[in-house]
Amino acid sequence: MNKTLRISFSLKNTYRVNSILYSIKQIPLIKRLLPDSLYQVHGLKIFANVISVIWEVISVFLGKFLYLALMVIGMGSLYQTVPQEQLFFHILLFLSIIGAFTNTYMFNPTKDKYYAVILMRMDARSYALVNYGYAILKLIIGFLPFTIFLGIARDIPLWICILIPFFIAGLKLTVTAYSLWNYEKTHNATNENILGKFAWAAIALLLAAAYGLPVIPFLLPYPVMITVMILCVVSGLISLWKIFSFQEYRTMYQVLLANSMHQMDAAKEISKKQSQKMISSDTDITSTKKGFEYLNELFIRRHQKILWKSSKRITMVCIFLTAAALLAFYLVPESRESVNGLFLTYLPYFVFIMYSINRGTNFTRALFMNCDHSLLTYSFFKEPKFVLKLFQIRLKEIIKVNLLPAFTIGIGLDVLFFVSGGTDNPLNYAVIFVSILCMSIFFSVHYLTIYYLLQPYNAGTEVKSGTYAIVLSATYFVCFFMMNLQMPTLIFGFMTIIFCVLYCVIACILIYKFASKTFRLRV
Repeated sequence: MNKTLRISFSLKNTYRVNSILYSIKQIPLIKRLLPDSLYQVHGLKIFANVISVIWEVISVFLGKFLYLALMVIGMGSLYQTVPQEQLFFHILLFLSIIGAFTNTYMFNPTKDKYYAVILMRMDARSYALVNYGYAILKLIIGFLPFTIFLGIARDIPLWICILIPFFIAGLKLTVTAYSLWNYEKTHNATNENILGKFAWAAIALLLAAAYGLPVIPFLLPYPVMITVMILCVVSGLISLWKIFSFQEYRTMYQVLLANSMHQMDAAKEISKKQSQKMISSDTDITSTKKGFEYLNELFIRRHQKILWKSSKRITMVCIFLTAAALLAFYLVPESRESVNGLFLTYLPYFVFIMYSINRGTNFTRALFMNCDHSLLTYSFFKEPKFVLKLFQIRLKEIIKVNLLPAFTIGIGLDVLFFVSGGTDNPLNYAVIFVSILCMSIFFSVHYLTIYYLLQPYNAGTEVKSGTYAIVLSATYFVCFFMMNLQMPTLIFGFMTIIFCVLYCVIACILIYKFASKTFRLRV
């Protein structure tokens, strides 16, 4: 077992170190200073190994802290009329059930599993047990200090705070044991990354129970939740017998990993064919414009379905949610007062929502796959004045695509704000509406800017820029942290508007100065 753990950790660490070195090599200001034989430099390998170990330690705790702080406590702070101690358990219980079957660790077909079990032919049972045990141990150790600290702060008894990590682990062990039993009966290997319709429906219902029931308000009784947690711990201990006695890990992983690779290839092919079907082949489509305006208009007209389909769907969902909220106000009038207060302090929360619905990455991917990967072979296409001109033309189009749902959200928020009680200062309505539009415009500018400055794709449309991935990750984390920020609507709204205007100006300057050198095909 110790040898298996050492080899599997070494394999995972090597893969991570190489990824770190590759990412460092892609950073524009650093890559010129690094030699081509980067992977042979001993000092850099030591540096990458140190980063890898630090990241492993951070990953044990950081994700758990953010999960509890934002998804449980942060979201729970929105409900001021219910007992916070009981609400903490209520939300945690339902979210833990979701995590039990969407993040099992055992049935995640990762590359390190493929390398170890298929290519290196390590003992599959030992590999599975060692790595699964390590994952469960990290889960318990990572959660324990935060459940104790955050639980005691809410006057939750210490023994219950200690119980919570073991409850979460017990849930995962139970689901894993059931999946192994199901494989023995059906020989269908569960892939936690590919969920069926029933699984998605269950996730929707569990999320509605976690965050929707407190609005009524209704919380699961405290004794019931404690009983469920204890039963899950007992069930997890019983499930250990099945996990240790299971003898078909190799055949299961062969099925799981083979299906995963096949499904990834099939998904790429299906995605490519669907994308081609959505592109109009009508030769009668033309334009009266000239130059880059002509090129852009042809592209937009032939790619209407790709560019506008998801935007229209999101708009319909926003309309439905607004109508549902209005119905909730009618059925539960007492909820209006608490919701009304949210509009005056929780506008930063919508930064993450606007980030989530923005179609910027889809737009730039379509641009590259169906236009730029060919045009980038011509030198005139990369001249500064032409790059800036086409950037501005495309920016108008991506803003149009994203403004449709943004406009709907802005109007919907103002309507809900008014119906829930409104405000004495009418300026709040204007600021909410305009700031939502500015958030949408910002993300449109942001994604197109980093596409031009970091152009991440190679000729095979594979992402080959570590810096691009870092910027996308940083964008996600900043938006994620905004969910927990409370600030008066007028102040945050004006800051958003000013920031959006400044960002647009800076983006145009950066594109003109640098895009002629950075907007190129990657190798």
